[in-house]
Amino acid sequence: MPRREDLKSILILGSGPIVIGQACEFDYSGVQACKSLRADGYRIVLINSNPATIMTDPEMADRTYIEPITPDVVAKIIEQERPDAILPTLGGQTALNCAMQLHDQGVLDKFDVEMIGATPEAIIKAEGRQEFREAMGKIGLNCCRSKLAYSMSEARTALDDIGLPCVIRPGFTMGGSGGGIAYNLEEFEDICTRGLMMSLNSELLIEESIVGWKEYELEVVRDKNDNCIIVCSIENFDAMGVHTGDSITVAPAQTLSDREYQLLRDASIATLREIGVDTGGSNVQFAINPRDGRIIVIEMNPRVSRSSALASKATGFPIAKIAAKLAVGYTLDELDNDITKITKACFEPTIDYCVVKFPRWAFEKFPTADPVLTTQMKSVGECMAIGGTFKEAMQKALRGLETGRNGYGNVPGKPNCSADEFDVESIRPHLATPRDDRIDWIRNAMLVGMSVEDIFEYTNIDPWFLDQLEELVEHEKLIVAAAAKGVAGIDEHLMRHTKQFGFSDRQIAAACPDGTTDWDVRAHRKTLGIIPAFKRVDTCAGEYPSQTPYLYSTYAGTEDEVESAPTAGVIPTSTPTAPGNGKRVVVLGGGPNRIGQGIEFDYCCVHAAMALRELGYETVMVNSNPETVSTDFDTSDMLFFEPLTHEDVMNVIDRIEPHGVIVQFGGQTPLNLARGLKDHGAPLVGTSVDSIDTAEDRELFSKLITKIGIDQPPNGLAATAEQALAAAATIGYPVLVRPSFVLGGRAMEIVYDKTTLADYLKRNPHFSKESPLLVDKFLDAAIEVDVDAISDGNEVIIGGIMEHIEEAGIHSGDSSCSLPPYTLSDGIIQDISEKTRTLAKALNVVGLMNVQWAVRGAKVFIIEANPRASRTVPFVSKAIGQPLAKMAARVMLGETLKDVGVIERLEPPFFSVKAPVFPFGKFQGVDTVLGPEMKSTGEVMGIDARFGCAFAKAMVGAGNTLPRDGKVFVSVRDEDKRLILPLIDRMAGLGYEIVATAGTARALQNAGITVERVFKIHEGRPHVLDLIVNRECRLIINTPSGRRERSDDRLIRSSAATHCIPCITTLAAASATIQGLEMWMKQPLEVTAVQDHHKAFAVEETEEQMQ
Repeated sequence: MPRREDLKSILILGSGPIVIGQACEFDYSGVQACKSLRADGYRIVLINSNPATIMTDPEMADRTYIEPITPDVVAKIIEQERPDAILPTLGGQTALNCAMQLHDQGVLDKFDVEMIGATPEAIIKAEGRQEFREAMGKIGLNCCRSKLAYSMSEARTALDDIGLPCVIRPGFTMGGSGGGIAYNLEEFEDICTRGLMMSLNSELLIEESIVGWKEYELEVVRDKNDNCIIVCSIENFDAMGVHTGDSITVAPAQTLSDREYQLLRDASIATLREIGVDTGGSNVQFAINPRDGRIIVIEMNPRVSRSSALASKATGFPIAKIAAKLAVGYTLDELDNDITKITKACFEPTIDYCVVKFPRWAFEKFPTADPVLTTQMKSVGECMAIGGTFKEAMQKALRGLETGRNGYGNVPGKPNCSADEFDVESIRPHLATPRDDRIDWIRNAMLVGMSVEDIFEYTNIDPWFLDQLEELVEHEKLIVAAAAKGVAGIDEHLMRHTKQFGFSDRQIAAACPDGTTDWDVRAHRKTLGIIPAFKRVDTCAGEYPSQTPYLYSTYAGTEDEVESAPTAGVIPTSTPTAPGNGKRVVVLGGGPNRIGQGIEFDYCCVHAAMALRELGYETVMVNSNPETVSTDFDTSDMLFFEPLTHEDVMNVIDRIEPHGVIVQFGGQTPLNLARGLKDHGAPLVGTSVDSIDTAEDRELFSKLITKIGIDQPPNGLAATAEQALAAAATIGYPVLVRPSFVLGGRAMEIVYDKTTLADYLKRNPHFSKESPLLVDKFLDAAIEVDVDAISDGNEVIIGGIMEHIEEAGIHSGDSSCSLPPYTLSDGIIQDISEKTRTLAKALNVVGLMNVQWAVRGAKVFIIEANPRASRTVPFVSKAIGQPLAKMAARVMLGETLKDVGVIERLEPPFFSVKAPVFPFGKFQGVDTVLGPEMKSTGEVMGIDARFGCAFAKAMVGAGNTLPRDGKVFVSVRDEDKRLILPLIDRMAGLGYEIVATAGTARALQNAGITVERVFKIHEGRPHVLDLIVNRECRLIINTPSGRRERSDDRLIRSSAATHCIPCITTLAAASATIQGLEMWMKQPLEVTAVQDHHKAFAVEETEEQMQ
């Protein structure tokens, strides 16, 4: 049946900022939907608040709104654009919840907008806990024993029936937010209180604990003719009790019997039929009791899920694209399989390889957070690897995480722990409690002699997986024995067997005598003729040949499926004389998402691929992140799903012999590989490795800065603790200390005295002459400024100048910023622009460069420079209407800025504000105060002609619900009391009730501001925490003491995060917030499409030309 002709315009809801539980996989699904539906002639209206996404590129939709995804904002867009339908199933839980609110409020009926992809009835049936349970009962499927609760009293009553331990699951949430496992009454009360607060419909499902059962999920697609296929089965390595997003997962499922698989397959299809999902993809999760085989349904998502991206990348089957097509009337038998080109989408994918996904956590950023893994997701990213076997895929996934692991164990035969922990008694607790490092403790247990049966008793991990890991540990003994004689001691047979088991060259080198490198192993391996074969992901297990060059490496076979010549038809026919002429250019991606390196860099990689394809080059992407647009098989002409290590990248380069390799777009990950790749023959393009090293090496950079006459804060280098203390004494406190070559401000701190520095040095002892500690004078009360620029080696164009809203000392990734600057003078802006140009030329930059400056009074100091793409490139590109990454890619391949047509737009006719989004709600009890170490997971963008409104939009988009009335609690440090007075006076003038602790209250009263005093925590009851817990205050302004944190302040901020009350910790942010509230009070926020904002540039530039 053909597509629906009654629909002309479709509104697609995005997922908003990157948060734990909802990451860039929904950019991937949204992009697929936009491309496929526009190709069918539909007019697409898109809303998303995240500027770092490909889907918010103006070219992706006919009308693009970078606005908060809230019902009132979306209602305004619907009123303006009058779409025929809304598609909410590709934007995660955010989109689904927003669409349901619009339905419940009558907005969709009012404007005659049809919900497609899933009906409201199907969503309620799947998301409502009681409705889902009843639906499963109708079709004879079992769920856990459970009770619903809508209040704490109902929750306590439910517990009497269910008993402890129990699992608490809030309704209409994502990533298990607000849920958990309660083993005692105190935990039960805490989790239920939090869950009720976070649930959209204040609903809790309290169910029996099935911790220790095996967990599986099936990705299912069904059309309106009841054609239904299983795209992929996925098995959790960890047993029930660990959120599937925090579990190692394996596809296809490895331990299911054929009977069990058929039961799950039939149950999945029956579930979709009963729920009523008949126009898209869904995810159904099951648990199986390993002792008696009992099967229960855990839940289903009536939308494209986080696992859908993994299943799509694992099989090559584009679930989101197919789901979008089904939503507008197509059926599976009408759609082609994009991999084979000859079969239809109704053929179930079958794969003859193994895929392993390994989560990546960020507990090092939150040292006080509980690292125990439970039903609430805590990971910030993931790495996927494809291998011929589970062992090979597992080792590739581990080294692709970029956490210092080289595979399953860094040094063959040696444990991953200290000697005093290397015994059975010390190891058992690490096995019993799932944490991010449990995989290392499983290996330690095997090395110390624990049996698979013993390890199973403590972990409930299926013995089949443990057997596989034990084989790796046993094989280590062979490596150690042979490698004792040096790399030459490893013969062809052992080397081939070792590589088939997934061991990396670096692991093998570690078993050899000191001084042996992975490059030595690589050379020996190649001498033996042992190189990987590259296989195509084919969806049909080789039954039909794959026409798509989506590849993975394996030593499990010898037949190679890489085309020697450039892929046929890759050069655009419209540009037969394009400069690329079909030459291959490799773009190295950013690997797994983590705090400090996320979707922004994937955006840059995708833009590079687009630009190179337009120039006629054959683009080759290398990446290991399954969530991304860059790893969509049709983004580049060739995709290699490989870890970003020297070994794996050089294997690709050796095989395809590219014309060029781009390392500057994937963040720090490919930059860390640059020197090794260049030294071994990789043809890097763009800014040279020497220039990159100059920018990253503090000593070389300081000499360059001095030479070209740019001011920098007094600084020093330290290879020892004694040198660090001496440098700080010479420079003068406060100082900013940080290790070399880190990402996201890792271990960066502001230190105010010798005692605090000595404590820091004890906590962070890993620095040396090769990787020194950097000690800089901290410029208190300075304004930080970010600049993105692009250079062709001769000319330099400033892309954007961003003024940080928070003062110096807060990591640039955690600070809100404004483009154009909202307080800097024209003279300062001009000074920064000229110094940026001078620096770009001195570093011989060819491509993008980001520079961070600090403005103190009339003086400008440089903080650091990165001659690569930065986190801010997508934001700046949307703000100025020019795709900087695309333009930079063309420059790196030889074009000039004049050829590319870059226009300098330093003063856009509107304000763009970027605001960070934090994961504090996932980590109970952590302090929310910001500092030089980055903690945010994502960002949003607010655009408006007025700064205050742009800032307010950004705050709302970031989830900080700004109150229109109610109580505002204020408690600031002594040095801020005088400065806060005019701000609070303005808030009082807006009608807010002001409450404060004694010191701040006294200052406000002396200034004539009406204020209610509240007790500090130790002064009596009710105190400030009671105010927060009872949700009597709607907004908190609390600035921390820089020298010594008061425990009250930390409790206030962590409690605010727990109870979802906006908490502002800097005066600058408070000022911007009040400005936004004042604007908001005067008139409602307006919505404007990005395309209309960008038209303003064309009008301005036309007028300038006429003058």
